[in-house]
Amino acid sequence: MADLARLAGKAFLVIGRAGMDLYADPPGARTEAATRFTTALGGSSANIAAGLCRLGCKAALVTRVSDDAIGRFCLNQLDAYGIDRTHVQTEGGEARNSLALVETRLEDTQSVIYRNGAADFAMTRADVEAVDYAGFSALVTTGTVLAAEPSRSACFRAFELARAAGLPLVFDVDYRPYSWPSAEVAAEVYSRAGALCDIIIGNDVEFGFMAGGMDRGLDKARSLIAEGARIVVYKMGEEGAITITSEGEFRTGIYRTKALKPTGAGDSFMAGFLSTLATGGDVKTAVLTGSAAAAIVVSRVACAPAMPTPDELARFMAERPAPV
Repeated sequence: MADLARLAGKAFLVIGRAGMDLYADPPGARTEAATRFTTALGGSSANIAAGLCRLGCKAALVTRVSDDAIGRFCLNQLDAYGIDRTHVQTEGGEARNSLALVETRLEDTQSVIYRNGAADFAMTRADVEAVDYAGFSALVTTGTVLAAEPSRSACFRAFELARAAGLPLVFDVDYRPYSWPSAEVAAEVYSRAGALCDIIIGNDVEFGFMAGGMDRGLDKARSLIAEGARIVVYKMGEEGAITITSEGEFRTGIYRTKALKPTGAGDSFMAGFLSTLATGGDVKTAVLTGSAAAAIVVSRVACAPAMPTPDELARFMAERPAPV
């Protein structure tokens, strides 16, 4: 496994989708009753990249976007957040970008995601082979990129190339059932990916899914450490997280906040977590910082625009005791 000290370079290569999010406006409105929407950059990988850039790191995205107005919206947004899109390719024909209609509400929240003919699934081995991995500090990917071919094979090829260059591999499980041909295929592919990675982050449902049963999720997380992973974060929603390393494990709570919505927590957690490791923080501080970033984002509209700056994050944490 790679040396996590490499993270200090603060230059992250992120693989996966960018999309457009449409938020029913004003906050609290239901989609079926909305007469207007606000737009935002979407897609889990793009959101993570935006969060890393907000927190003082560099991030480059590897993906494909559609050759239409929605794809160009995504490109413009990547530029606005300072995300390097050198390796974002355009896919023509009938390919379409991910489009999500989301509500800013806590109860009965609806999130309708259109992934028909998804452009990001067209990413190829040639796309990832064009990257100079030596220029980066870590490779980050989410489970969505593994849901279809040729994107799946391209991602595993990127793992090989990144590993050869000494980069730590970071995997956000991010299971979306609608993207997969079957649960069995997803579980097999996720387990294969997890066994290759240095840092794996997921929730109790996702680890339970990988293990073939909710009661075995924590055992699955622990087994990844036994197989060579350096850090596994087993998130449990409002009950906090259990973080497992080769030196042992610890439990942390969550920062309480006045939430507007449930979405965006995972992407912001990843950004806060990685940026803290990159600046020399220990694993527990990184988990707490990720939790604080998640608490901030769920209290704001949208995801990418809601990502905190370092000053906002530091102030938020200074004003509250560390959750236990």
